[in-house]
Amino acid sequence: MKLFFRLLIISCLFLTTQTHAVLDIKITQGIEQSLPIAIVPFGWSQASSVAPIDLTSIISEDLQRSGRFDVMDEQDLPQRPSEYDAINFGDWRKLGMENILIGKLSLTDNGDYDVSFRLIDIYRGKQIAGFRIPAKPDLLRRAAHQISDIIFEKLTGIPGAFDTRVAYITVNKQKGKKVHALQIADADGHNAQVLLESPEPILSPSWSPDGKMIAYVSFEGKNSAIYVQNILTGQRERVAGFAGINSSPDWSPDGTRLAMTLSKDGNTEIYIMNLGDKSLRRLTRHGGIDTEPNWSPSGQKIAFTSDRSGGPQIYEISATGGEAKRITFEGKYNARAEYSPDGKFITLVHRLDGGSYRIGLLNLRNSSINVLTDARLDESPSFAPNGGMIIYATTGVRGGQLAAVSTDGQVHQRLGLQQGDVREPAWGPFLK
Repeated sequence: MKLFFRLLIISCLFLTTQTHAVLDIKITQGIEQSLPIAIVPFGWSQASSVAPIDLTSIISEDLQRSGRFDVMDEQDLPQRPSEYDAINFGDWRKLGMENILIGKLSLTDNGDYDVSFRLIDIYRGKQIAGFRIPAKPDLLRRAAHQISDIIFEKLTGIPGAFDTRVAYITVNKQKGKKVHALQIADADGHNAQVLLESPEPILSPSWSPDGKMIAYVSFEGKNSAIYVQNILTGQRERVAGFAGINSSPDWSPDGTRLAMTLSKDGNTEIYIMNLGDKSLRRLTRHGGIDTEPNWSPSGQKIAFTSDRSGGPQIYEISATGGEAKRITFEGKYNARAEYSPDGKFITLVHRLDGGSYRIGLLNLRNSSINVLTDARLDESPSFAPNGGMIIYATTGVRGGQLAAVSTDGQVHQRLGLQQGDVREPAWGPFLK
């Protein structure tokens, strides 16, 4: 029942620090018919100096990491044009290349940068997309991710999710003692930042819809509590610290409320808190344990885990209250539900008859569950904001790691740090 209850009574210390640890992301499986594309090295306006960033590598790594593109090795490029008129389409067609990206990085008079690019269809000889992105020096890496997002959407029809962030928990040893940290990082693992450190576990990070705040469970004062923290300023507020259990916070789509699990009235139930005045409304009323609430994208429903039928299963209830409806019927254990961005699916933890815990995808139309992973202990699934990938925690040879799988099961990724465990991932929203 470890995956279901996740309820601990512990204490922790608060400390804000910075870290430069980078998640290492590796593709373990991609689709068979990946799209061939060439990313030509970007031109640089200052020939007498080295460009401040390698945009080409960032974009190439983004697309390659998605598992849906076959990026040509730079050494195999037949030419390196930075302008449309310089493209020799015949040379590219002979190599079977379908699309190429060309671009230029320019330094502006005020010390900022302009990133211009063009995505070209080789066989038609026409431009698919072309933009100029102004960028401050510290936002050049983000500009590269934005270009990757545009390419991904133009060629697959699905919005890209490279210009996003993930939250996760790391566990490392310092001076022989465990240190738990709530961290956030770019979707490619760079720009990692520690929001909270503690000698004891931290649980259940949840992003606000605007990506500016994170709610999580901490355990200060020898009692579990739910906190909301501003990512930019570090300012935080304890919003729930009742006697007993305070767990599983989840933001409403409009950002004004938190669904959470509390036991302050005796039983473990789902509550909704108005963040404006901190008023509470009890949503469930049952003798079983109700926990792990998750809002539907419309804000009209909440899915949650309950053992009211004898074992952990997923239920759905109106956000205004009423009768809960069971929605999982395959297997004896289904927990940790999260709706897809389009509201048509739910990802969850599904236990097989042999005892393995896998990440599954529940089709809300016909109640079928498609198992996407194959490890022994997978948990904490979280959708990318484009609905194309699911990040989750798994147990590997070196302990806890993060992994990701596409919703069609074709693309698999492993994400991990050089040292320590990584767990409890939450994929953030699209950045504004």
